[in-house]
Amino acid sequence: MRSIDDNLQAVRQRIERAAQAAGRDPGGVTLVAVSKTHPAPLMAEARAAGQRAFGENYLQEAVEKMDHLRDASLEWHLVGPLQSNKTRAVAARFDWVHSVDSEKLARRLSQARQDAQPPLNVLIQVNVSGEASKSGVAPGAVPALAAAVAALPRLKLRGLMAIPEPGAGAGRYRALKALFDALVPLGADTLSVGMSDDMELAIAEGSTMLRVGTAIFGARVRKPEAVACAGGPRGAAKARA
Repeated sequence: MRSIDDNLQAVRQRIERAAQAAGRDPGGVTLVAVSKTHPAPLMAEARAAGQRAFGENYLQEAVEKMDHLRDASLEWHLVGPLQSNKTRAVAARFDWVHSVDSEKLARRLSQARQDAQPPLNVLIQVNVSGEASKSGVAPGAVPALAAAVAALPRLKLRGLMAIPEPGAGAGRYRALKALFDALVPLGADTLSVGMSDDMELAIAEGSTMLRVGTAIFGARVRKPEAVACAGGPRGAAKARA
C-alpha cells in the first residue's frame, strides 16, 4: 500500500505535468487535501509531507481535527454545503469557505467573523451544470452575488468554486473560467475546480485550486450518520474529491 507521502508526490507530479502541458506555472495551482471522513493521523502524515491546506465537509469532525492537530500553520477550507445556523462556528474556525451560495449566508458569515481575525476567504459556489442534486447558484446569478459579497466587511471575495458533472467536457470548465474572469475587477484570484478524476482538464482550463481527496487519502470512509455542515439534506450532494 502506498503511503500518504507517496500519494501526495504522485498528485504533485500530475499537477506539474498538467500545468506544463498547459503552459502554466505549477506554482499557480494550490492543492487542498480533502480530508473529510479520514482520521487525524492520516492528516498528520500529509502535514509531515508538506501539505498545509485541508478541506473538510463536516463541522464537528473538522473542529475535532483542528483541536487534535493544533497547528497554526495549517489552512482549513470548508468545501461542503453550509446552513446559516452553522455560520458562527465556521466563521470562527475556518480560513476559507468554498460554498457561499446566497447573500444571506454571506452576511451571516461577515457578522460572525471577528474583527481581530483576518478576513474570511470566500468562494461562491456555482451550479455550472444545473444539476438538481448540487448546491450552488445559477451562472446568471453570479455577478450580483459576487458584488454583494465583495461589499461585506470581514469577508474577502476570492472567486468561484464548482463541481462539474462527471465526464463534463471542456466547455463546462471554459464557461466557469469566463464567469471567473468577469470577477477579477472585484479582486477575484481563485478558481476552485478539479478533483482526483479531472484535475488535468481543470488545470488546462484555468483552475487555480484543486480539491483532492481520494488520490491522497484513498477511498472516503462512509459515515451514514454524518451530516454536512449544513446539517440537512443538501449534505447529500457533497462534493466529490
